[in-house]
Amino acid sequence: MKEKKKKKKTHVPLRMNLLFISVFFLFSLLILRLGVVQIVQGNHYEAEVARTENVKSHNGTPPRGKVYDRYRNVIVDNVPLNAITYTRTQTTKPEEMLKVARDLAVYIEMETDKITDRDRKDFWLLSHPEKAEKLVSKEELKKLEDNEDLSKDDVNKMVYELQLARISEKDIESFSKEEEEVLAIFREFNTGYALTPQIIKNKDVSMEEMARVSERLSELPGVNVTTDWERRYVHDHTLRTILGRVSTSQQGLPSELVNEYKALGYALNDRVGTSYFESEYEDVLKGQKEKIEYITKKGSVLDTKLISEGHSGKDVVLTIDLQLQKEIEKIVEEELSKQASQYWESPFLDRAFVVMMDPYTGEILSMVGKKYGKNAEGKTEMQDYALGTFTSEYGVGSAVKGATVLTGYMTGALNVGEWLYDEPIKIKDTKVKKSWFSGSRYLSDIGALEISSNVYMFKTAFKIADATYRPNQPLNINPQAFDTMRNYYSQFGLGVKTGIDLPGEVEGLKGNEKKPGKLMDFAIGQYDLYTPMQLVQYASTIANGGYRMQPHIMKEIREPSRERGKVGPLLYENDPKVLNRIDATEREIQQVQRGFYQVTHGGNGTATVFRNAAYDAAAKSGTAEAFYYSPEEKRQYSTFNTTLVGYAPYNNPEVAFSVVLPYSHQNKDPYVNKTIAKRAMDKYFELKKQYEKDGYFDSSTEEEVRNAEELEETENQETEEE
Repeated sequence: MKEKKKKKKTHVPLRMNLLFISVFFLFSLLILRLGVVQIVQGNHYEAEVARTENVKSHNGTPPRGKVYDRYRNVIVDNVPLNAITYTRTQTTKPEEMLKVARDLAVYIEMETDKITDRDRKDFWLLSHPEKAEKLVSKEELKKLEDNEDLSKDDVNKMVYELQLARISEKDIESFSKEEEEVLAIFREFNTGYALTPQIIKNKDVSMEEMARVSERLSELPGVNVTTDWERRYVHDHTLRTILGRVSTSQQGLPSELVNEYKALGYALNDRVGTSYFESEYEDVLKGQKEKIEYITKKGSVLDTKLISEGHSGKDVVLTIDLQLQKEIEKIVEEELSKQASQYWESPFLDRAFVVMMDPYTGEILSMVGKKYGKNAEGKTEMQDYALGTFTSEYGVGSAVKGATVLTGYMTGALNVGEWLYDEPIKIKDTKVKKSWFSGSRYLSDIGALEISSNVYMFKTAFKIADATYRPNQPLNINPQAFDTMRNYYSQFGLGVKTGIDLPGEVEGLKGNEKKPGKLMDFAIGQYDLYTPMQLVQYASTIANGGYRMQPHIMKEIREPSRERGKVGPLLYENDPKVLNRIDATEREIQQVQRGFYQVTHGGNGTATVFRNAAYDAAAKSGTAEAFYYSPEEKRQYSTFNTTLVGYAPYNNPEVAFSVVLPYSHQNKDPYVNKTIAKRAMDKYFELKKQYEKDGYFDSSTEEEVRNAEELEETENQETEEE
């Protein structure tokens, strides 16, 4: 008995020890877990609390920067607009938003043209909850709920899809005009982020609407009245295709760039430049939104804190001379319409281009493109096509012969002042190729440029290709000659991108055959295709002594102006950029310059339209065989392109130009390219004198906005009309 009692006594302490050990182990785990939470994962959980309790948001719609021409005339501005906005919290329910939409619809008129069938279905389901519930039977709902593979969210989503599919056309067409306005407002409510103001209406918001809503803001939670803006292009048709466009708040971010913009901090409904200049300089022109921190508790806003103020975008000054641009547009329109009306001479002529550039800085002074096209109503009209100066390519003919001669020098195949015999070229089993004039003669390099000899260029290409020409015999060329000539042409900007600061530039089009006849065509500009922008870069390279300058249209970036009638402080100036210098010597470049001078002043020159001009010009004309494809007839027609490149004054160039008229004529050359070039250059020097007289170059006027009074009158007229 004593032994049994003794065993029982020793058994109790063992159990107690096990209990203490277990408790100790559990407390150890708890302490360890608390240590992990507080020390290892402390920062993570602090960030999570901050994220849920303190929400940062970007508010407002700051206007984009203005755009000026080189003489500070406003080209692109912003028009202030009355606006009504809505901001929802993180916990705002659809039913609450619907009630506010119904109340707001009483005080404003809302366009309903953007409502889609999906919008109508969503709205119908929200407006008719009992009918919506009956669209899915209890048996169907139970079957979905009993499916263990489906989560609660999956079930709700599938039910909603079934409901959408079962709404009848009659249901979504049953809305009254008043209900559709509510739907249009509710639709806009749902397009923004939580705690981010969303524009509900900013077009044609009357003062009466602003007053009615302002008086009832306490009854309309989330609604506010504010000021918005709309982009205004001061001159409707001038430069429209290269200035590009800005999306509306309804369009928001371009779908193909959503992720890229969101990574930069944009909201889905932010307005951005969607094409060309507005897109290229988006980071400069965009405004900075006001940054607000919301202190929230369970989704309710307790307080707000201003982190940073918003401000307008930076202003941009272009290199473009607005007055010159408008005058040349007028010249091109007049000459293009005049010649296009001569259907028997120019049945396919539908476009023309002029580019003017400072050969020493690369600043584009004017870039004009016009073409006939159909408008929204299907009527043919003259349209802006300035973007075609760097996005479309053409055969340019003899205008490139300066590059051919200089390539001959640079490869060592041709000597400065060398004479070659111009004669019909007869290669076995091919058609005869010759110059445009009759007979045979010896010509120097200068004479060949003056009279535009094809044969001189053919024989230069033969030399580059290590080929020996013998009449009526086969011609064996080194195919490498195509690459050699293209490499040297590229030093002038021909066949490569010029570097213009606008998106979408093409590099031209290269032929892919390497036959002797194609090399001959290449040497006279009738094989590879080039853009008008490439031609003006090429002309500038010859004009300035061999430096290929990068063309650009952005001249300066400035702070937004705080003083009416003046531009803001200078932030950045776009300095000239030399892309390369051609491998020719100064003597070789001067020889080609003299050839260009003879083209405009010599007895056999092909552009003597400049002979009696008040300024000394140098130039090179071109005519190229081309093909026009008719989409209506689905057939191709043979035609001709005409071009002209040049610069002035000859001894101290300040402007280079290129003129391109695709499909200009059939049989008889009307020389419209030369007429346009002469009128454009005359206008340039005429305006220069006027600018000097008006004090445009005086340092005292460097900050003045030239058309400030004109803009103010326009704004006053718009206000009166409203």
